[in-house]
Amino acid sequence: MTVAAFAFYLFAITTVFGGLFTVISRNPVHSVLWLILAFLSSAGLFVLLGAEFVAMLLIIVYVGAVAVLFLFVVMMLDVDFAELKAEMAKYVPLAMLIGVVLLMQLAIAFGAWEFSEGFETRVAAAPGDAHNTAALGLLLYDEYIYLFQAAGLILLVAMIGAIVLTLRHREDVKRQDIVSQIMRDPAEQMELKDVKPGQGL
Repeated sequence: MTVAAFAFYLFAITTVFGGLFTVISRNPVHSVLWLILAFLSSAGLFVLLGAEFVAMLLIIVYVGAVAVLFLFVVMMLDVDFAELKAEMAKYVPLAMLIGVVLLMQLAIAFGAWEFSEGFETRVAAAPGDAHNTAALGLLLYDEYIYLFQAAGLILLVAMIGAIVLTLRHREDVKRQDIVSQIMRDPAEQMELKDVKPGQGL
């Protein structure tokens, strides 16, 4: 067994076990930690496939942002998980039915799966001489530049819309008026008191 094959089986088994223990762990903090392990193992699989850029994105975005956010939310919020599990118990039959349907679909798909002729050359064939990160950059910023900019514009509009929808001006909330603070005259805002010894204000 080569080193690459050993690393593949190691990362694959770790990913499967990480996902499994993410679901079955009773402690939500442990579930998030198992999820981080599954993400890291998936990043290792991407590195073995030669997609280092996707692997780094997986680590930075999912492990560095999403999983850590989940961890902080789970640790900071006082959530009654016993009540949540009691409510989820009534949906178990429906979840099992959906799981059986998905397994049947996967069995049908893999049962009728056939590779086309010459797939060996197409799977490992590189799209060009450039590195995969450079090729991805050329693809995004050259061929699909307008779609990429449109996607960024849509995300910007969605972010502004979320801020506008959640921003509420209430009269009973004191807000900081920076202009009045800067333009105020210290001579009018402060008063010096001559306190005699032994006397109070």
